[in-house]
Amino acid sequence: MTLAVIFPGQGSQSVGMGRELADEFVESRRVFEEVDDALGEKLTDVMWNGPEDQLTLTANAQPALMTVSLAALRAMEARGFDLGSSAAFVAGHSLGEYSALAAAGSLSISDAARLLRIRGEAMQAAVPLGEGAMAAILGLDADRLQAICAEAGQGGVCQIANDNGGGQIVISGSKAAVERAMAAATEAGAKRAIPLSVSAPFHSALMQPAAERMREALASADLAAPQVPLVANVLASAVSDPEEIRSRLVEQVTGQVRWRESMAYLADAEVDLLFEVGSGKVLAGLAKRIDSRLSALSIGKPADIEPALARLG
Repeated sequence: MTLAVIFPGQGSQSVGMGRELADEFVESRRVFEEVDDALGEKLTDVMWNGPEDQLTLTANAQPALMTVSLAALRAMEARGFDLGSSAAFVAGHSLGEYSALAAAGSLSISDAARLLRIRGEAMQAAVPLGEGAMAAILGLDADRLQAICAEAGQGGVCQIANDNGGGQIVISGSKAAVERAMAAATEAGAKRAIPLSVSAPFHSALMQPAAERMREALASADLAAPQVPLVANVLASAVSDPEEIRSRLVEQVTGQVRWRESMAYLADAEVDLLFEVGSGKVLAGLAKRIDSRLSALSIGKPADIEPALARLG
């Protein structure tokens, strides 16, 4: 059994997430307290009590999801799990890379929370509301969609933001260009082209102002080598050098989340078990559709921990 631990990205948040962990594990409760202290506000109240529209704000959702992931990991550790000796790799979907790095000891939880707050605010501010768009394209291969995006750009920006696997690819860019690409993808045989309710065109060239802000923020961040290698979104391969990780985190703001290829990389590296640690079950569902060699368990509540650890023998 070879394990990789993976961490969810934006969209997996829900009001109430992590509360059971904090109620049952003092180790988890300390994570929520540490993040509140780092941010100088009670983000925990928004996580547990809402309102949902406040939790969904990018500047809140990003540190909140990291907090729940690390709270779940601390609960697992309280039951005997050790990431350094049990896992071969870590990976995270978009903001989940920060969760993965905090889990692997590369970043402190406080620094991860502060960086994600900056990242969320910078991404939100990079493009005026209504000028950008994102859409999920179902049932079209990446090469064909890449060509469609290039043609739809017409002087604007349109690119693949997330290749999530399971036949799901997200495109991002200028509103008019994304709409042209949606129409062209449908004509080319896509099963569906679904506009996403997001506040900015994430993982596109339009995010360059946010990338520059993250370059500044990460330059002064204390980043150590992770206990186990990180499979980086923009590479779909493993990195361990802190300076390379720093540069890849900057690149990731405008670059593609190559999740399908990342999961294939893990399977090729003989990983056969994934623990998705944090809120929701999105990544576990994708993994099973990406590669039949991978089995996945989601761990976000106290009841999930013992069955998962039992799989490790």
